[in-house]
Amino acid sequence: MEKIYDHKKNELTLKKLWHEQGVYLFSSAAEAQVYSIDTPPPTVSGSLHIGHIFSYTQTDILARYKRMSGFSVFYPFGFDDNGLPTERFVEKKRDIAAHSMKRSEFIELCLQETIDVEAKFKELWQDMGLSVDWNNCYSTISESTRKISQESFIRLYQKGFVYRKHEPALYCTTCRTTVAQAELDDMEKPSLFNDIAFKLEDGIELVVGTTRPEFLASCVALFYNPKDGRYTQLHGKQAVVPLFNYTVPIIADEAVVIEKGTGLVMCCTFGDKTDIGWFKKYNLPYKASLKHDGRFDENSGIIAGLKVAQARAAVLEELAQQGLLRHQRPISHAVNVHERCKKEIEYLALTQWFLSILPHKQKFLDLANELEWFPSFMKSRYTNWVEAISWDWCLSRQRFYGIPFPAWHCSNGHVILASLDQLPVDPQEQAYKGVCPECSSAVIEPDKDVMDTWNSSSLTPQICFALVHPDKNPFETAVQEFIPMSMRPQAHDIIRTWAFYTIVKSWMHYGTLPWKTIIVSGHVLSDAQEKLSKSKENTKISPESLLQTYPADVIRYWTASGRLGQDVAFSENQLKIGQRLVTKIWNAFRFVHEHIQNVPSSQPASLGAVNEWLLHQSSACLASYKKYFDDGEFSLALDTAEKFFWNDFCDNYIELVKEQLFKPELYSLEEVAGTRWTLYTVGLHILQAYASFLPYVTENIYQELYRPHEKTISLHITQFDSRKFIFETSAAVTRHLVTLTSQVRALKTEHQLSLKVPLQKLEIYCTQKPVLDALQPLEQIIKGVTHAVVLVYPQEAVDKSGLAQEQDLWNAKVSLE
Repeated sequence: MEKIYDHKKNELTLKKLWHEQGVYLFSSAAEAQVYSIDTPPPTVSGSLHIGHIFSYTQTDILARYKRMSGFSVFYPFGFDDNGLPTERFVEKKRDIAAHSMKRSEFIELCLQETIDVEAKFKELWQDMGLSVDWNNCYSTISESTRKISQESFIRLYQKGFVYRKHEPALYCTTCRTTVAQAELDDMEKPSLFNDIAFKLEDGIELVVGTTRPEFLASCVALFYNPKDGRYTQLHGKQAVVPLFNYTVPIIADEAVVIEKGTGLVMCCTFGDKTDIGWFKKYNLPYKASLKHDGRFDENSGIIAGLKVAQARAAVLEELAQQGLLRHQRPISHAVNVHERCKKEIEYLALTQWFLSILPHKQKFLDLANELEWFPSFMKSRYTNWVEAISWDWCLSRQRFYGIPFPAWHCSNGHVILASLDQLPVDPQEQAYKGVCPECSSAVIEPDKDVMDTWNSSSLTPQICFALVHPDKNPFETAVQEFIPMSMRPQAHDIIRTWAFYTIVKSWMHYGTLPWKTIIVSGHVLSDAQEKLSKSKENTKISPESLLQTYPADVIRYWTASGRLGQDVAFSENQLKIGQRLVTKIWNAFRFVHEHIQNVPSSQPASLGAVNEWLLHQSSACLASYKKYFDDGEFSLALDTAEKFFWNDFCDNYIELVKEQLFKPELYSLEEVAGTRWTLYTVGLHILQAYASFLPYVTENIYQELYRPHEKTISLHITQFDSRKFIFETSAAVTRHLVTLTSQVRALKTEHQLSLKVPLQKLEIYCTQKPVLDALQPLEQIIKGVTHAVVLVYPQEAVDKSGLAQEQDLWNAKVSLE
């Protein structure tokens, strides 16, 4: 082995080895139980940041553990190139407008452009040592995915879960598309609460409080609380809307908060969600004023053509000039913003596709209890979200790039769906041939919307199924052997979207969960304690620059330090700790290397107390390690491996057996053989324990030291040792030996002596004779590790109470003559 570990050279060599030997390829014919991973497809829109490295490496750590636990791991990878980020990325790069092309041509162009980006992503993931099966990759805009998405839509429509309706919807006038409730964020913003003078038809003044005066042109009613004695006399009367001079009814409703503002509220179509509720409850007229581009229409008087902020200022100025603005006070309130552009959401009525969610909320809550959550507290995020849902899922998006709905509409409003054998289809490019099957109308128009991106992403289990079984239909074939998949890894911010929507779709199609386990990672935070994001450009360090400075194993070590579900800050100090660990492992196995050349092929009949102690500790370490992994606590599993490696193996065991290895003539052949076999066996255990976290350095050592003796081509497809080494007596004796050794080291340090300075006499005191009796057969080891020439056991205050467990039994004295 080289004196210094050359990570760059070795990483290139090992990536080639893994690829050429097909180490991570999945075989559905394998006899082992399958462990399938529903891997998150990253958005293809330029570059990755260290937040991606953090979460995706954590997934790989778990995948590697499962593979070495005897599972046949199905670890596919996807690229999310179906969405607004990819559309804008390609438009900017090619300096084109998507709408200037046919959709099929733009999709083809996006697929071409994303090839290079996806290749860079793949290269980065391979550099990081992800054990992905790159033969099983998918795109969220590929022909196969489009077919699956459209077929899912048709089948759920036929089951009655999908419906089309002219309905008020959440709308982003910046992105010019409807959005789902799950795509909203709350943002605190300053505003003004304005008291505006309305009047009754007889001229009596009514003062109405509002934060949205720009919607006066869309006012359709005034509301008061029936328990509010100030306004009960208004029942059944009409109010005149200021500036626009038309009348609206005054209605009593208990939803009005008496103490808020003046107690009189205007209902507009639509200023907020409450307006929509009243609009439906009282069958109020729809009076539109705001257009899809965020400007007010020609019927809006003085604000026609203005955007919302401008319109608000103009209306308030006009009200003030006409003496109708009674009072203003500044407020700060939470508003809904689109998570992508951070602009305020509006409410517009459009004819759109919806997936029925609200009638089934209790079922979706029950399903969460059947799912295993890591960490467990993340289930509450899901539960809180489902309980808060107040809208069915709007599937329609008014964008160009995406998967179109496989539907046409006749002049009489009938829906005409594509047949399954036509899929994938784009109705805007493929005209419907024939007449409406329901009314024989020959006037047929294509559906012009595309599906919400999550409508496809929620089908990743079916997309993964198609990778393994391309000749089978994921909706017709019995998929109970594949779905539910074993595990979904994802970040906590998309529990309300990706996790929830995938659960919804799986239940609607199969009546089951999409996976058995969900593992939720945290985010890496910027200096401003924000989630790292490509759109925010708030990450200073790129993964590529990190890999120029540190081995991939060191970066992976940092990712393993973060616990599931917890946000972390990037830590260069953690990288330095990882660097020391990699160096320590390399140096420790350089020592192992020279002493296992003639290792016995089978376990010697007699191992000796020290070797039995190490094997005992190794088995205990592996048991804790596995328990932590199975509980989703991989950072604690790493901590367990580190304590065993640093403390038991390096600090104690190697020091205890060094003399056997360098001066074998002082020991029996059987003792030395036992030590060499133990060193080999436990060394392999250590490599396996670190393999999930540090795949490169461990594989390199395995190829150098173990491959000549082992049949398995890679460390990463070896299996954890199923043997349990239990040597309680030897473990107890050796613990005393370790305590004695530590005290001698402390005494030498106290006297400012090198640990290698020989001791002419070492007096060992113990209050329990059985302990001394057990240690005396280890006298040569004690001499070797303490460098003592003579050992003396004064027989003072000795009893016969058995082996002691206390750490303070020893009272060692050193004579320097």
